[in-house]
Amino acid sequence: MVEQGVVRGWDDPRMPTLSGLRRRGVPPEAIRAFCDAIGVAKTTSTIDLALLDHHIRQDLNVRAERRMAVLDPIKLRITNYPPGEVESLEAINNPEDETAGSRSLPFSGELYIERDDFAEVPPPKFFRLAPGNEVRLRYGYFVTCTDVIKDAAGEIVEILCTYDPATRGGFAPDGRKVKGTIHWVSAAHAVDAEVRLYDRLFTKEYPLDLADGETFLDYLNPDSLRALTQAKLEPSLREAAPGARFQFERKGYFAADADTTPGKPVFNLTIGLRDSWGK
Repeated sequence: MVEQGVVRGWDDPRMPTLSGLRRRGVPPEAIRAFCDAIGVAKTTSTIDLALLDHHIRQDLNVRAERRMAVLDPIKLRITNYPPGEVESLEAINNPEDETAGSRSLPFSGELYIERDDFAEVPPPKFFRLAPGNEVRLRYGYFVTCTDVIKDAAGEIVEILCTYDPATRGGFAPDGRKVKGTIHWVSAAHAVDAEVRLYDRLFTKEYPLDLADGETFLDYLNPDSLRALTQAKLEPSLREAAPGARFQFERKGYFAADADTTPGKPVFNLTIGLRDSWGK
């Protein structure tokens, strides 16, 4: 933006929209691609926000390295894994960029997985972890749920599994297939983090299209910001620099916030992997 001969930059506090987009990790290249796509109209017009989302995803899919992060953790213990053993598994940094290389992930007998990746009574077509069900741990092994541990209130606090040592890397030598693949973080190596999830500010697509007696405040989205303070990240994210962008596998694209300090990362959701607004 140019104002009285002065070029306003991304960090200018008088440009809160662009400043906010940058803090959430939106690449400037995605903004430029969006502007090129919509062009300049001679009349007042409205552009679907999904088009901006499309350009953000398209850009980050190519440039963002992949990492594993568990946002709502529950403990998974592999009962037949050798006690105290830790091994390294190779993980691809970015399947869209051959030059991005790979990294090592520590794997142990105690992991964190997403709470909603387990169902004690699974609904139809639930292909993730459930009693007696076998799933693939990303880059790891096949595991089968054998039991759960509950607290005094009846809430599940730990999932017990066995693993097949022959399936290292996620493939079975006997050719058997599993339909579900879930991500994980080694409990002993997990990094504690705060993760901020953002959604649309309004619950209505056109918040100024109001009936008599209504104001735009009636349509504020109470879930437009949710701060998750118990997230568990893979150890490579411990020293993420503010502004660094990653894809958290199966979750979305995230950027390290300015509040990040060494050993205490804070991540902002840039955008999900898929558009859920229509739902």
